[in-house]
Amino acid sequence: MNIFKRLFRIGQAEIHAAVDKMEDPIKMTEQGLRELRADLTEATEAYAKVKALAIRAENDQLQRLEESRTYGEKAILIMQKAQSGQVDLIKAEDLAREALSLHRKYYLESEELAVQVVALQRSSREMLQNTEILKENMEKWEKELRTLKARMKVSKATEQVNKQLAHVDSNGIIAMLERMKSKVEDQEALAKAYGEMSRERHSKKDELDSLLKNDSSSIEKDLQAIKEKLGIS
Repeated sequence: MNIFKRLFRIGQAEIHAAVDKMEDPIKMTEQGLRELRADLTEATEAYAKVKALAIRAENDQLQRLEESRTYGEKAILIMQKAQSGQVDLIKAEDLAREALSLHRKYYLESEELAVQVVALQRSSREMLQNTEILKENMEKWEKELRTLKARMKVSKATEQVNKQLAHVDSNGIIAMLERMKSKVEDQEALAKAYGEMSRERHSKKDELDSLLKNDSSSIEKDLQAIKEKLGIS
């Protein structure tokens, strides 16, 4: 199976150099993960088949062992019948030899099957362990891929913004801002001048009114003095 070779290959340090040379590392990584998922499916099916073979071999081994035990018991039984006179001794010995032959045959087959069962069970355990490791690694790699894809989107957006900023005529913008600032300051100064002129006009008017008011009061006082002097009430 090529699944474990690929798993070993991905774990090599040279993979980093290979990724750097890829035109599109994200797509290549996604393709690699798709291949690994397909291999994982094949590995799972292969494990199921090996597990089934182990179960089948174990059942056959138990069956052969049971048959061996049965023919061993038949050999004893036929000799017991010969001992009691129920069966001719010579015939009983021939039948007992045949039963013992089958007893030995099935016993040897059960021993061979027992070796196969051990080997198949060991293989199935190793395959299960490897598939579990591959599952865990794939989950980790898929998570890392999602993180890298998100980081790549951010980096591309940042690159685009920085690229746009790099092409901006910063000196032209600064000069334009300085002109706008100067124009605003001129407008603020003009508005302030108008305000001061308005306040000056109001101040002079108030001063004139104050003077006129003071003169009127003085005239009234003088007139009242004359009237008192002349005795006019």
